[in-house]
Amino acid sequence: MKRKIFAGLLALMLLALTACGGSGKSAANTAMADMQMESTAAESMDMEYGGGTAYADNGGSSAYSEGRKMIRTASLELETTEFEESVTALADLTERFEGYFESSSIGNRGSGYRWADYTVRVPAARYQEFLNQAGALCHETWRSTSEEDVSEAYYDTEGRLKTQQIKLERLQALLAKAEAMEDIITIESAISETEQAIDSLSGTLRHYDGLVDYATVSVTLSEVYKLSNVEEKPIGFGGRLAAAFSGGGSAFLNGMEDLAVALAYGWLWIILLAVIAVAVVRLLRRRRKRALPDQEKKPGQDQP
Repeated sequence: MKRKIFAGLLALMLLALTACGGSGKSAANTAMADMQMESTAAESMDMEYGGGTAYADNGGSSAYSEGRKMIRTASLELETTEFEESVTALADLTERFEGYFESSSIGNRGSGYRWADYTVRVPAARYQEFLNQAGALCHETWRSTSEEDVSEAYYDTEGRLKTQQIKLERLQALLAKAEAMEDIITIESAISETEQAIDSLSGTLRHYDGLVDYATVSVTLSEVYKLSNVEEKPIGFGGRLAAAFSGGGSAFLNGMEDLAVALAYGWLWIILLAVIAVAVVRLLRRRRKRALPDQEKKPGQDQP
């Protein structure tokens, strides 16, 4: 109601100025000037009143009557000793929650253990439940969540879009009545600019809707030999001693395995070093054989 009153006053002022000044503008140009002023006033009121969305004041805090627009994101770090089964379980869980993989990648570390990174999009209304079930499927080591309130930007964009749509309707009505070629060209140019603004604002709203309706969850899945941070029952001295022997044996075997793997990776270097070593030994032996006859000769034996 305030917007209509304000726009009406602006229109009356413009008409009064036009009548007093005896402007030579055409009717179409005058109407476009009126409409431009109304549009500017409407956009100003949109910014002042939050895009035309009502606010409720509750103890100094403002809340949007249409509901807040929240962007929810989360990160999960998971461990598993059964990698393939966990990958399949995560895919099934995502499908069951009507979500999808925005991106995924699987790789193999140098130690032979595998990893997977996923960007999962799930309905925002169920994303907390998804986090809990994903953490229960595997061993959860870390979790973080965040929420961003984009209500002000969303409703401001929505209000600007409505203003541009009304402006487009009025321009189209003016174009239907215009007769002078100059007026037609001017109105068509204004229509083109307005349509571009509508497309841009509509795209921004669609982007916000996608982020608000579907939460984003980043999942990192790591294959491990033993799960970390797992609480175990306390053991006595005998159990600790047995565990030490067992751990020492396992460490020795793991060390031998790592050595064998390292030798396998560097077998070309080993062959090259062996060839160089053999060549050096042979060279030293030849020099030693040549030096021995000279040492066995008696002094003056070379003299005639």
